[in-house]
Amino acid sequence: MKTDTKGGRFFMETSSKVIFDLAMRTADMIVNMFGDRCEVAVHDFSDLQHSLIHIAGNITGRKIGSPITDLVLNELTKKQEDVADIPNYKTQSKQGKVMKSATVFLRDNNDKIIGALCMNYDISLFIELGGEIDQFINIQQEKQTTETFFNSVQDVIHEMVDQVIFDHKKAPSEMIIDEKVDCVRILDEKGVFLIKGATEYVAHMLGVSKFTIYNYLHKVRTMNEYQLEGKK
Repeated sequence: MKTDTKGGRFFMETSSKVIFDLAMRTADMIVNMFGDRCEVAVHDFSDLQHSLIHIAGNITGRKIGSPITDLVLNELTKKQEDVADIPNYKTQSKQGKVMKSATVFLRDNNDKIIGALCMNYDISLFIELGGEIDQFINIQQEKQTTETFFNSVQDVIHEMVDQVIFDHKKAPSEMIIDEKVDCVRILDEKGVFLIKGATEYVAHMLGVSKFTIYNYLHKVRTMNEYQLEGKK
């Protein structure tokens, strides 16, 4: 997809331009309506490392060219038909602001997911005001949802890899092979390996070569396919 920069936006020279143009105008309109506590971002999935092509308002501190969030990345590991919009979930910025958020996936005429419209509203003040606005700040908590906002693709990889290793509560040098394979399995499920450069960083953190990571991935994906076949 060819792009050029004009007025802080990326303009697409493809049939998808109409979809992204509508999304960007919608983002501007929402923020104009709800004020400076609102932020709406538009992502183009043709480049996950620099997917943020437009942002109206600024609650999370991101800029044009920032990478996709871990929540959306995780959704993209699913089959296209299984990916659904994510309404009314709770997030928190690095500055400590509590937000109501929603993500709408953008699809082309062939129903292929090409991007997302992501809305964040800072409800920190309303939380402080208390009970009379409980209805307004109601958050769906049937399933705990988290999302982290990053300024660089390296931050995305580092945060997700570091968290998986931390959850194993053991230094990589002390891990046996099965534990390292399990780390790779979890990271693959989270979509980490969709990002360029992730394999090298995971290899570095686990103390193995990138070719070993490829072998782990092959083992994990083969096992997943075998399990899926067994369920049929």
